[in-house]
Amino acid sequence: MRTRRSGTRGLFAAGQMPAHVVLLGAVAFTFLPFAVMILTSFKSIPQFYRDFWGLASPIHWANYLNGWQTVRPYLLNSILVSGASVAGVLMLSSITAYVFARFTFPGRNALFLALIAVLMVPSVLTLVPAFMVVRQLGLLNSHLALILPYVSGGQVFAIFLLRSCFEAIPRDLFDAATVDGSSELYIFWHVVLPLSRPMLSVVAIMNLLWTWNEFMWPFVTLNDARKFVLPVGLLAYNTSLYGCQYPALFAGYVIASLPLLVLFALTTKAFIRGMTSGALKC
Repeated sequence: MRTRRSGTRGLFAAGQMPAHVVLLGAVAFTFLPFAVMILTSFKSIPQFYRDFWGLASPIHWANYLNGWQTVRPYLLNSILVSGASVAGVLMLSSITAYVFARFTFPGRNALFLALIAVLMVPSVLTLVPAFMVVRQLGLLNSHLALILPYVSGGQVFAIFLLRSCFEAIPRDLFDAATVDGSSELYIFWHVVLPLSRPMLSVVAIMNLLWTWNEFMWPFVTLNDARKFVLPVGLLAYNTSLYGCQYPALFAGYVIASLPLLVLFALTTKAFIRGMTSGALKC
């Protein structure tokens, strides 16, 4: 019996071999651009043109020094814009979601549906109206032109997620806290937010990835190179007089990707826990 089962598992495993080979090929093809980027970042310009696929020998660490000097201001701008945007989204969306989940008022469901309907509007359709609003407010060529739209645009999906999360918290906890004399602010801060940390982590990570990688909106609202964020700054560097220096350019790409890699390493467990702890509920 054991021999038969082992043979079945062997045939089953053997039957999966083609699928495994295809998947491994897809993985290798996915990581190939990253491998080329890292490999090129250590080469000199002659090495890059003479031996594109070869290993760098000797290694040119100066590319990273040049790349860091170029990327550093853009990196700091991205940290400022993304950090402020994520903080604003977490603060405003958690308060709004708490109101929708905790209180009953006329038109609550209609207002919530109208809010969720905004998710159905493609962002490209709001590009020109949003640009006109930002220009009328005199915010062009400033970081507020990025932060304020990011906060307003990122709240919708965050409210949708957090409302479901807050509604899943047992009602008895709210009743017990109310009987103890706790105010709504105390319940929100000391009961609701600690119990919602996984979902808050999901909201923060998703907004951070969106604002960090966004290209079109910063491209149309920023003209001053000192205020460029990473996607626009890397494009400007690529098209500058130094753009032909591919090794230094690729070193800048590697440096620009490090914050997200660190974020991925530190928050993967929290992100998966938030996404799997009841899907849209805490």
